[in-house]
Amino acid sequence: MSLEKVLSISGKPGLYKLTTQTRSGFLAESLLDGKRINVSARHNVSLLSEIAIYTLTEEVPLRAVFEKIAKKEDGKATISHKVSKIELEEYFFGILPDYDEERVYASDIKKVVQWYNLLVKNDLTDFSEAEEAVEEEVKDKLTTPQRDAITGVSKTTSPKGGGKSSSKKGGTAKSTAARKK
Repeated sequence: MSLEKVLSISGKPGLYKLTTQTRSGFLAESLLDGKRINVSARHNVSLLSEIAIYTLTEEVPLRAVFEKIAKKEDGKATISHKVSKIELEEYFFGILPDYDEERVYASDIKKVVQWYNLLVKNDLTDFSEAEEAVEEEVKDKLTTPQRDAITGVSKTTSPKGGGKSSSKKGGTAKSTAARKK
């Protein structure tokens, strides 16, 4: 199985394998404990094949990062995601020397290492490019809001708090003008 059928679900630990479609969403099986959950449109779902890591020059697909880790580790598990921040950053620098240190946080690196180890543990080490037919099949199983969330929003790691509004406290200009009267 390739990364096109592996999901990350916001608010849920670990990774999930897409199994079947339901009326209200789809069923996913946890790679941590094998439990199945129903995933609805209200969940923020990311396909691992759609995630990328910022570098100083481009965005590198997560699959390419996993391939580099697998090559370095000969396809075996890597360091624990529970090691110190410094160790994680040093390890990741060895894998991807030009990663953008301002936009890729230690928590992102921790997640990548944890995901890689989880994929190796479950023998899901096919990090090659998948055929478009498989990717389209997976996207067809998702409901329209889920598909839109996956394809419409960039899944790259971004600065924390990057979506904050720059408006001043006190609401809109209209309410501010009304208070001045």
